[in-house]
Amino acid sequence: MQFSIREVIENTGGILLKGDIDSDIKFDISTDTRKIKESDFYLPLRGENYDGHSFIDAALKSGAIGYFTQDKTKINDDAECIIYVENTLVSYLKLANYIRRKINPKVVAITGSSGKTTVKEMLYGVLSTTYKTHKTALNHNNEIGLCETFFKMPVDTEVLVLEMGMRNLGEIELLSLYANPDIAIITNIGTAHVELLGTVKNIAIAKCEIAKHLKKDGVFIAPDCAVIKENINFDGAKIYVSSNECKNIRIEKEKTTFNYKEEEYELSVAGEHNAYNAALVIEAAKKLNVDNCNIKRGLFEFKPIEKRWEFSNIKGINFINDSYNANPESMKAAIKTFLSVYKPPVALVLGDMGELGKDSIMYHKQIGEFLSSYYKKDSDIEILTVGELSKFILKASLFEGKSFKTNLECAKYINENLKKGTTVLLKASRFMKFEEIMETVKNL
Repeated sequence: MQFSIREVIENTGGILLKGDIDSDIKFDISTDTRKIKESDFYLPLRGENYDGHSFIDAALKSGAIGYFTQDKTKINDDAECIIYVENTLVSYLKLANYIRRKINPKVVAITGSSGKTTVKEMLYGVLSTTYKTHKTALNHNNEIGLCETFFKMPVDTEVLVLEMGMRNLGEIELLSLYANPDIAIITNIGTAHVELLGTVKNIAIAKCEIAKHLKKDGVFIAPDCAVIKENINFDGAKIYVSSNECKNIRIEKEKTTFNYKEEEYELSVAGEHNAYNAALVIEAAKKLNVDNCNIKRGLFEFKPIEKRWEFSNIKGINFINDSYNANPESMKAAIKTFLSVYKPPVALVLGDMGELGKDSIMYHKQIGEFLSSYYKKDSDIEILTVGELSKFILKASLFEGKSFKTNLECAKYINENLKKGTTVLLKASRFMKFEEIMETVKNL
């Protein structure tokens, strides 16, 4: 979306240091000097380890006609226009909110300890059957990602689906303030980010901030969960989805069929947890008046994004790569789905889960205990772990297996010891880079 100087000044409260407020020039705003186009306007952002103000001169050399600055002395005579603001990120957010108000789509905001990207993608597919729909790209779910999403939103967008992530208290409230959603969804409350927030209750408080700026006539949708109900602060309509309402869940290799409120739905992806995710999507879609035929079609056509239940066959070994991210809840869900669908010979390659704080070892041991309580020891089920924490999964389980320090060591073992026809689940937090295991097996 292009802006005039007057629009920028009026919506950011900026001060014009150079230029004409009544100029008829229109421009795009860019935060990345590597992508600056001729006649763009440069917005320098500041972070812990960088300052975009250092690249103002480079932006102008690349064709920018002007720039924002937090420093009134930062004057470059080559610029046609210079706008001073107290905080460039806040100005970016204010302009994003201006776009939100000007285009005025229905906005659905989604957060949760796990499943938020899946629910976002599912809901986008369902809503796209009926509306011109835009969404958060990949997992660009922080303040900058929110702004990027609004700035890239087509002017004819009817519904916007936003993913909201957080690492601490106050962050989702800020996103909610500038997004001003019509529908807010919490997928679940788990232990992701417990290292930063200390308790599951604090995680729930942080996630429930999504409703702080939910429209008064909006709708809040979440699982029927005590910790959410205790911490939500919204006086409007609330829908709580009970797991008991998802019935007759049947899981196959690339398919999940289930009944929700007397209707049968089918997903082209395995997993009991995906049936619960879909129930949240169904409720949101109904609130936006999507007919049930289109809801069913959108759910059936849903495909997970890269590194989420991604199938590959390498040298006769089947890999299910679900290493986009991991926490105790998603790890258990993935294992449960995998072992209910794939029969031996199978192998679980499990890696470290991050941001679990002082109880990290305990949470990893719980995965091993989960395995032992749900599945009998079987010589054709092998557990392989990679990392310093995941070795406690194996120690706490009753299964045979091996622990490795590196992806390379694990890949070599797979290549030399697993027989053809074995199906392997890869599950770990993103920083473990488990895609390296498949790539190494391919190249050995």
